[in-house]
Amino acid sequence: MNLYLSLSALLLAALLEAGGDALIRAGLHASPLRRALLFGAGAVVLFSYGYAVNAPPWQFGRLLGIYVVIFFIMAQLIAWLVFQQRPSGAVYLGGAFIVAGGAIMTLAR
Repeated sequence: MNLYLSLSALLLAALLEAGGDALIRAGLHASPLRRALLFGAGAVVLFSYGYAVNAPPWQFGRLLGIYVVIFFIMAQLIAWLVFQQRPSGAVYLGGAFIVAGGAIMTLAR
């Protein structure tokens, strides 16, 4: 699997994981019918994440560093855009460590 395809699959997986989590979170604060629909949609999206991350013929452990970085960024964007929760200074600082750690895991041989 080439680099472009791998990064695209990781981006899709991160979007599905963070998006499914956001659906579950929204369902926790919804009316009973809406809650059931959001939980059901969240379950489908999270299942899709599991499939997307495990179906490709890659060594996921080797790509875990870059995946964590992509997931962190996707989760922060969803928190900001969907739940109006801007990242704090501590989140930016911690995120810098996540990015540094992901780079080390990805680039180390």
